[in-house]
Amino acid sequence: MCGLTTKISYEHGRGALITAQPGTPLDVLDRSSVMEMLADAGFILLRGFATSLDEFSRLVRRTSERITLDPARSLHGGVAQKVDAGVDAIGLHCENGNSPFMPHLCWFFCERAAAIGSETTVCDGYRVWDALAPAAQRAFLDRDIVYSRHVDAAKWKSFVYHSLQGKKEIEDIGLEDLLSLADAQRGTLIRACAGGSIYYEFQVPAARKTLFSDRLAFANSLLGPSYNYEKPRITFADREPIPPSLMSEVVRVTEAMTVDIAWQNGDLLLIDNTRVMHGRRAILDPGRTIYNALSFVGWTVRGEG
Repeated sequence: MCGLTTKISYEHGRGALITAQPGTPLDVLDRSSVMEMLADAGFILLRGFATSLDEFSRLVRRTSERITLDPARSLHGGVAQKVDAGVDAIGLHCENGNSPFMPHLCWFFCERAAAIGSETTVCDGYRVWDALAPAAQRAFLDRDIVYSRHVDAAKWKSFVYHSLQGKKEIEDIGLEDLLSLADAQRGTLIRACAGGSIYYEFQVPAARKTLFSDRLAFANSLLGPSYNYEKPRITFADREPIPPSLMSEVVRVTEAMTVDIAWQNGDLLLIDNTRVMHGRRAILDPGRTIYNALSFVGWTVRGEG
């Protein structure tokens, strides 16, 4: 990637910062080099490039095998979705990590940065796992966690429609189509409910292997938001509640490991969603405009069931 400046270790996190001379096109980024850097750094902040919503979408498409979405957000150009989740702070989470459809990559494009605060937060699951007390590690190794909640018909059908790439009209989509998409995911239960909604349970380790490595990362949605959805019930796999003392340990360690991304206009952020959790500080400038994209790469995530 000639002409670019790369800094590994963004602040005190792992991370990488790639800066370019103003006006440098995103096309200079080589897919294989970006993936190699992501495997090492966990997240990459791209700064100084000539960016726009269209250029952002092009980069996501050429770096990914398949695009997915959050059905509760508006779609722009078939790839990007405007981030609209209120103004409160958002806890650390993996995007769609509380469902069987967690993407490999999570992307952000900052069209307009906030004048004050409103930072995105990132937290490396490798570092969190290594810093957790041995008793906490053992508790999460001994038992998976389970997310359970209801999702209304419009949201899950929109997700299926996009996943099938329009091969089936949305009015013809049924529960069997959703079940087919979830078939490869162990520990998933989905059943129909009144009014076309569904109830699902998703069992998964709190710490697991990542996209690029067999090393365990504490990457999950235990602390995550539910702005556009019913708040999930989160328990251990045997339906026992997660003790407050254990959650306090998680909060203590993740807060110590969290890095703030202070956005500048035109910034792009790429996150390994299987390793690095993200969140947000409270929005103090409502004019902030950020778009999100979710995608899969051309190989299977290590450790998936």
